[in-house]
Amino acid sequence: MDSFTQTLAATQEKAFEINMDKGVYGSFAEIGAGQETANWFFRSSGAAGTVAKTISAYDMTVSDTLYGQARRYVSEERLKQMMDYEYAQLVKRLGEKRGKDTCFFSFCNTVKAKGYRDNGPWSAWIGVRFQLKPELPPSDFVMHVRLLVPDHDMQMRVLGILGVNLLYALFYKRDRMEQFVMSVGDNLDRAFYEIDFMRFSGNGFGMFDNRILAMELVRCGLSSSTLISPDGTVVQPADYLYKRPIVLMRGSFRPVCNIHLEMMDSVRSKFLESLSQEQHERVVDICEISLSNLLRGEQVDLLEFLDRVDALAAEGKMVMVTNIARFHRLSTLLSQYTREPVAIALSIGLLNEIFKDKWADTPGGILATMGHIFVNQTKFYVTPWINRTTGEFVTAGTYRAPEKYHYLYRHLRETGCIIEVPYFNQKLLFQTPRDIVRMITSGDESWRDYVPESASRMIEHIKEEQK
Repeated sequence: MDSFTQTLAATQEKAFEINMDKGVYGSFAEIGAGQETANWFFRSSGAAGTVAKTISAYDMTVSDTLYGQARRYVSEERLKQMMDYEYAQLVKRLGEKRGKDTCFFSFCNTVKAKGYRDNGPWSAWIGVRFQLKPELPPSDFVMHVRLLVPDHDMQMRVLGILGVNLLYALFYKRDRMEQFVMSVGDNLDRAFYEIDFMRFSGNGFGMFDNRILAMELVRCGLSSSTLISPDGTVVQPADYLYKRPIVLMRGSFRPVCNIHLEMMDSVRSKFLESLSQEQHERVVDICEISLSNLLRGEQVDLLEFLDRVDALAAEGKMVMVTNIARFHRLSTLLSQYTREPVAIALSIGLLNEIFKDKWADTPGGILATMGHIFVNQTKFYVTPWINRTTGEFVTAGTYRAPEKYHYLYRHLRETGCIIEVPYFNQKLLFQTPRDIVRMITSGDESWRDYVPESASRMIEHIKEEQK
């Protein structure tokens, strides 16, 4: 049996299992790519055990009559309107008849699939309002899917399988986050789609931390990135970053140090010089942590992860978690979210790493890599560094690239792709985050000069690890 046939069989088996479950019953409202999820339940035996109603309101006037007006038809706003209406109708019509023994649900999606002469992007908002137990208030699950293959039939197939997977995961896999996330992406090639946002809310999820769910999305490979706002809310990157200039710094932030904050402040000040006053008000600071900097073996210490996010949030920073190792892929990712200028903050030490001979496995080598890094309006903003061996104070202006890259570096400087950021608190340059961790674990209290108060919980976590 080939993999495609196996996928069809596995998905049909899931739909059949749900159909046979007398405890769940619901409606399906799917707009934009056919009724692909509902079709799976109709093709399996016993659909009458699951499906109360299906609807597909393609006409905008009809859609507005049912759900009310929305600024955008493929949006979380429209999805919520659909969930509100469909669930209310379901309970109103069937609550008295079977509410004591049934967990009601309403599955909704609103989709932009590939159309005629349509070059994308294509995406879907998918949501389920559901009961954990009969007669309880409802809970909500919402996710956003990017459709990556420019083939309408394949997009519809992906949406249908995702819909069945999601319902199956909600009913039978929601007790363990890793299993839940993996189940949503079950039997689907990751090249076809990306899930860049998930959220639980409502009854039973008041204390649930969606930041852990967001991180699991990246760890399980269903998304290349996730974005967390300073108030702890997980946000959909393309919506939040649309038309926003970005200041981004990469790091492990273990711990968050004063040098991180001063570097970002210095880069932001320099960056603002190139922006209009109107753009100033939309700039967002992002601290990006790659998955490799979170893993301890194959696992993530969830408490430590949340400590890092909390410390950065206390300083007003967004946190982006990615599975991206190299800068050119990070630049490509950011260019999907905004066309505004992007300032990537980095030190001379990290700049030096970029010019090392490690591009042999990259098509086009360092030239192609640099082309991808500086896509659109992305630039490196380089802060000073002290060579602790020689004591030399190095800036972007005095940095000496490897000889064979001398003219390439000169070109990048002269064309404004690499910008020198002025001197800041020189004392902070003498201690790296690793040095500070050694101070903490050895009992050297001078670490307090290098770490903000917001990182206190993280410091306690580091101390506990050494006991």
